[in-house]
Amino acid sequence: MGSSPLAGWQNFYVIVGSSAGALIGLQFVVIALLANLPRAAGQGQSGAAAFATPNIVHFGTVLLISVILSGPWNRIVGAAVLWGCVGVTGIVYEVIIAWRMRTQTVYRPVFEDWMFHAALPLAAYATLAGSALAACSRVGVALGAVAVAVIVLLFAGIHNAWDAATYHIFVVRPRHEESDQSK
Repeated sequence: MGSSPLAGWQNFYVIVGSSAGALIGLQFVVIALLANLPRAAGQGQSGAAAFATPNIVHFGTVLLISVILSGPWNRIVGAAVLWGCVGVTGIVYEVIIAWRMRTQTVYRPVFEDWMFHAALPLAAYATLAGSALAACSRVGVALGAVAVAVIVLLFAGIHNAWDAATYHIFVVRPRHEESDQSK
């Protein structure tokens, strides 16, 4: 029996999966700390649903793909079906996120927001779906595409988490401090 085509990817998925798991934990800590910041009138779940929750979903996707591809697969087909389903689900989720970004009223998204919150994750999920179709005929290319998709999701999530934290520290907090001083 030959070795699995995934054998050479084990260290990669241990690293990215562990990173995603740690970043999920850090997101919870940051959200707990930000919960102590005062909210302006009108701030609520719509902003979180558009800008915070997707980071957890992306990090969770990286962790899930890492688990799937670290499994003891003898053939790539089973893993490809699973990561393809994750990709299709991610595409649907990104359409929902784009709609949430467009309809929320807490913050007006700029080009960078659309790029990192919508376009790059959508491309990553589409890559997962497409690479699943290619897995039977071009295993090496498909596995390379999955790796790229996972890295894009990981770094988009890192960017978005950093962006959200700095927004709250440098924009939301000073606004609240100014309103406190004017009272």
